[in-house]
Amino acid sequence: MLEGSSVVVVVPAFCEELLIARVIETMPAWVDRIVVVDDGSPDRTTEVARAVGDARVQIVRHPERRGVGAAITTGYLAALDSGARATDVFCVMAGDGQMHPDDLRNVALPIVRDEADYVKGDRFRDPAVRASMGLPRWIGGQVFSRLTSFATGQPISDSQCGYTAISRRAARALDLDGLWPSFGYPNDILGQLAARRLRIRQVPVRPVYGTEQSKLRLRHLPPIFFLIARAAIRRKRAATHD
Repeated sequence: MLEGSSVVVVVPAFCEELLIARVIETMPAWVDRIVVVDDGSPDRTTEVARAVGDARVQIVRHPERRGVGAAITTGYLAALDSGARATDVFCVMAGDGQMHPDDLRNVALPIVRDEADYVKGDRFRDPAVRASMGLPRWIGGQVFSRLTSFATGQPISDSQCGYTAISRRAARALDLDGLWPSFGYPNDILGQLAARRLRIRQVPVRPVYGTEQSKLRLRHLPPIFFLIARAAIRRKRAATHD
């Protein structure tokens, strides 16, 4: 536990047999549960995760690939099945090892201390991120972040970062079944949070880039623009109902 609150880490994974063991093995000892969601991987992701032998690990496997957003939703639903405190924390750390485990405490603490309902990691505060991320990815992140910030009315610096934490209370308030199942999930959940006036906070995190390859493709870009536009519409509708 972390300052009296239970911590569940959701680990979405697709074809991560080479990296998933390291993600589990470096998970901090104060994490109570690790929900690995294998999104229909054709490789040995599930078998490798199970072989680590960590008693905290629960594995949920999709029979076929549904998308990273769907995997995170599955993890949230599994996390909601246990615990009771409104400030219990559900964190997300991807199975590709790009999220530094030493940052997990800072991501989770604003939820534990009831200072936020949702916490986003912000990679862009790292002065070396532009070089390590690569210019095209950096530019894309900047564009999506500014558009998402405008659409939600929230100061979002890194909309696409998947290193997050949410309170049990906030997770229950979301329409989890209606969340976007694929890339663009971060923009969709920010839209839902903003429409419900839930508190969003950002904390700096260190990006970890190695030999893994990004699964984001050009075909994913139009849906992200659509989801940002939908976030703006949701926010406007919520304002009209005040």
